[in-house]
Amino acid sequence: MALTLRQLQIFLAVADTGSTSAAAEQIALSQSATSAALNELETLLGAQLFDRVGKRLLLNDNGRLLLPQARQMRDAAASIERQFAGADPSVPVSLQIGASTTIGIYLLPQILAQAAQQYGRSIPQVTIANTADIAAAVAEFRVDIGLIEGPCHEPGLLVEPWLTDQMLIVAAPAHPLAQLRHLLSFAELNQAGWLLREAGSGTREAVEQALVPYLHYLRAAGEFSNSEAIKYGAAAGLGIACLSRVVVADLLASGQLVELETMLPPLERNFYLIRQSKKILSPRLTGFLELCRHASRMAG
Repeated sequence: MALTLRQLQIFLAVADTGSTSAAAEQIALSQSATSAALNELETLLGAQLFDRVGKRLLLNDNGRLLLPQARQMRDAAASIERQFAGADPSVPVSLQIGASTTIGIYLLPQILAQAAQQYGRSIPQVTIANTADIAAAVAEFRVDIGLIEGPCHEPGLLVEPWLTDQMLIVAAPAHPLAQLRHLLSFAELNQAGWLLREAGSGTREAVEQALVPYLHYLRAAGEFSNSEAIKYGAAAGLGIACLSRVVVADLLASGQLVELETMLPPLERNFYLIRQSKKILSPRLTGFLELCRHASRMAG
């Protein structure tokens, strides 16, 4: 078999752009050469990799099967090139980092700032999404490493416990539950309207795992795809919420939110570092992992 990295690079470009003409621009080839290389690859594999829909090329099941393997081989070749290119291996340049929402907004910027101060060069590119989407991106080699705030359900990933996060139940000062001067009972919390993250969010899963054993169910007063929206919704009196302390610290300090005292035990969850088990650890990726672990030791 005469499979080449160039053919896989062209396949990935077409998968990313949806056409041979757009892929040709991305990889500086002619459109005819790109089409020919894709046809050679499909002939070599004995399988069509795309469905032709008008002028669009859409990955079919064969293409989706090849996609993560092609990314893995491309990354391995790029890692070899970097190792022998004479670059400083400790600089986390061109890393693709995936972070779930709370981590990406509130914690990761500090780590990246430390990297910039320490190495004095460009910082990684960051994708922020919910935990399920980040885990899928790691599994498919679309990002080099993931930092997530909920359990990982993707097979084939290495999961490393990272930080412990404290969760608080908060409400607007004028909320009826905030007016009570006793520890809130399970029944009182059970009757409240909760502002929740969307399904697939690590925060949503962590909240349900922490509260449902005591409250049996959470009566949703609204679902949001962003923790910022939830905290401001709570401050506006739309309902109560269970959010990370780092998310609500500013509104607690300003008095726009108050922490509700309850009969629940302390609510905590874990943050995790995840990576593909087949991912080759370049010196740069290893260096970034160590920065994250150092942040964990400092927090501990």
